[in-house]
Amino acid sequence: MAKSYGDIYTLWLGHTPLVVLSGCKSVRNGLISHSEELSGRPVDSFLQALTNERGIVSTNGHTWKQQRRFGMMTLRNLGLGKRGLESRIQEEAQCLVKSLAAKNGEPVNPSDLIVHAVANVISAVVFGHRFSIEDPTFQEMVRCNNCLVTNMGTAWGRMYDAFPWLMQYVPGPHHSCFAAMDYLASFIKKEVKLHELNDSNEEPQDIIDYYLAQIAKTKHEPDSTFDEANMINVVTDLFVAGTETTAITLQWALLYMVAFPEIQKKVQEELDSVLDGSQLAYYEDKKILPFTNAVIHEVQRYGNIASVGIPRSCIRKATVNGYQLEKNTMVLPNLDSVLHDQHQWETPYKFNPNHFLDKNGNFRMNEAFLPFSAGHRVCLGEQLARFELFIFFTTLLRRFNIELPKGVTEVNTKYVFKMTLQPHPYEICAIPR
Repeated sequence: MAKSYGDIYTLWLGHTPLVVLSGCKSVRNGLISHSEELSGRPVDSFLQALTNERGIVSTNGHTWKQQRRFGMMTLRNLGLGKRGLESRIQEEAQCLVKSLAAKNGEPVNPSDLIVHAVANVISAVVFGHRFSIEDPTFQEMVRCNNCLVTNMGTAWGRMYDAFPWLMQYVPGPHHSCFAAMDYLASFIKKEVKLHELNDSNEEPQDIIDYYLAQIAKTKHEPDSTFDEANMINVVTDLFVAGTETTAITLQWALLYMVAFPEIQKKVQEELDSVLDGSQLAYYEDKKILPFTNAVIHEVQRYGNIASVGIPRSCIRKATVNGYQLEKNTMVLPNLDSVLHDQHQWETPYKFNPNHFLDKNGNFRMNEAFLPFSAGHRVCLGEQLARFELFIFFTTLLRRFNIELPKGVTEVNTKYVFKMTLQPHPYEICAIPR
């Protein structure tokens, strides 16, 4: 539509205008140059009903600012960017290696194994411990997570937005989302009770520890939004978002490695030449692994899992690209148009790691690389996701050749649309190197 109407245009959802920003220039102008003005979250009846307008994702104003600031500070305090958190990611990467090795090179759909590994990283961050992959409670949490990401972006959710009073009584998969949220909330409450019983006045070890301390610290402040209800939804937000996006990106990464075996081989050659056989890969190693780093970035660009991003709303008037947006205007950043902007990428619709390499083979960033969105509502877990993608990807390709099952000659790289763009189910053979 941008070809017909330009890089900023309006769609009408009934009587409600939706302003769409397309292309690198317009999206960066809106989300970065006007990040404060476009920091609101529009009314979403389905999401608000699921979260009771608590947590980070669906809130606005003072509540959102307090909860997001807490989340950012706590992730830093827990070691984001430090070796402690990297060690936890490496532990899960090694568990994933063992699970794949146990298949003895036989065909396997890696989806569940990847989801469990990534979910365990975020579990360590929010709960302070990991789970066995056989743990039925953990399996149910992962199932609830999948239920939410599968159904929230469907027509049922949009129907709930339009007719919330009616959809409460209409049968449909949207009811399973409420059941999933109830299960997650119940589990988190049990974890909170365990944290309260085990309080030893030591340094906080996870998100729940920090949140309980924040509740106690601010209990006499009249404007504090720190309470159990917000805590449950903050933890849920982090668990769902922290599992979904990274796991799906890793699934795309393995699929692209079998689709483009020459690229997989080149990544492995670089890893073998730079890292000692027994040496663990750390995030800082990306500086000496430019091609591998470029491939990971190209997976995110080409996979484009967020597609259009989550809508914003104007908290006050703003002028974007010469157009005035009134307060409360709903704005949709078309991230797909940025990640495929023909003015920014040499071959936007081809998988090409050279998009992130200069003529000397050194890594280079592109301003149109916005898979985590941008501005005040940029993905809270961006840095954690970067660490996970690098460590999981490099660990797997050092240990295995990722191949197609015998007899399979075609790779389906088309997507399935859910809350994110996901690959169709596929199988690989992880052949030990």
